[in-house]
Amino acid sequence: MDILVIQTGGTIDKDYPPQGLSYDFVINQPAAERIFTKVNPSFGHRTIELLKKDSSDLTHEDRLLIRQTCEKSEEKYIIITHGTDTITDTAQAIDIIEDKIIVLTGSMRPQRFGNTDADFNLGTAIGALSALQPGVYIAMSGRVLPWRRLHKDYDHSQFIES
Repeated sequence: MDILVIQTGGTIDKDYPPQGLSYDFVINQPAAERIFTKVNPSFGHRTIELLKKDSSDLTHEDRLLIRQTCEKSEEKYIIITHGTDTITDTAQAIDIIEDKIIVLTGSMRPQRFGNTDADFNLGTAIGALSALQPGVYIAMSGRVLPWRRLHKDYDHSQFIES
């Protein structure tokens, strides 16, 4: 199984800024690549650093670029790392893609942090790929469901079934 990972940004990829530049986090190298280095996966994968934006800054044109990238990819299995605030907006924008299994995932805390959910969410997304039918899904908080069935619960910092 070959997996395409598309980095779009969001909390999962946030990192500390270079020394002395600012107090804001920056979106750096893909968290998925750091995770893959730790676990030595038994599947083929490639990563595209497509966007490095907070999801609240994504535009219609950005979502069109994400959709076009998915459509043009040779891989049937696609994971999109994404910010959680607008993950369902992007899922809706790519929902017209047929014959591919696309799972969007992210995290509530940066992967660089020790108490992050990033590794768990990415692992959940990857594990689900081989069991899913073509469509668009979200993997968060231990669940992988069609994107329309999950929403962000801001009070509890997790995704729950609608």
